Amino acid sequence: MFRAGAGSGIMTNGRIGGQGPEFPLPSHLDAIDWKILKEMQDDGRITNVELARRVGISAPPCLRRVRALEEAGFIKGYRALLDEKLLGYEVTVFAMVHLSSQAEADLKAFEAFVRKEPLVRECWMLSGEIDFVLKCVAPDLKTFQAFVSELTAAPHVRNVKTSLTLRNSKDAAMVPMELKAKI
Repeated sequence: MFRAGAGSGIMTNGRIGGQGPEFPLPSHLDAIDWKILKEMQDDGRITNVELARRVGISAPPCLRRVRALEEAGFIKGYRALLDEKLLGYEVTVFAMVHLSSQAEADLKAFEAFVRKEPLVRECWMLSGEIDFVLKCVAPDLKTFQAFVSELTAAPHVRNVKTSLTLRNSKDAAMVPMELKAKI
């Protein structure tokens, strides 16, 4: 094992001489790496100087750690959180999709179909009776209904059930970093 960059707590496992696959070992993230991830998930626009202050290290090693976390894939990217209602997208709907076939080729074909659909913001494959749940955002019900017509006509779609959202009661970041703080 070796460190994935000077001053980084990230450990990678790879072959001698750098040949073969290398992959991050999350169990080897140190306390500072976890603090960096929490702070950055809470505020992706935080400056490196402020981040370093919050995690208790100087700015240069903090920046090296952030870059190592990015390179190792722990930080997948950055984006702004937009207010969909202010931008005219009034309707949020979850669509539960049941396919007639769960053959891998059919699952991949459905995933390719939804990736091309701009109203679909998230697509999750599920175990159980429902094959996929889609989070969709549309400017109005008429636009969403037109999409549902396309969705139900897609290959291998057996049926679609939709649920119109009334309000969002919680919108937290994906990783529950609060749990790590308690451990």
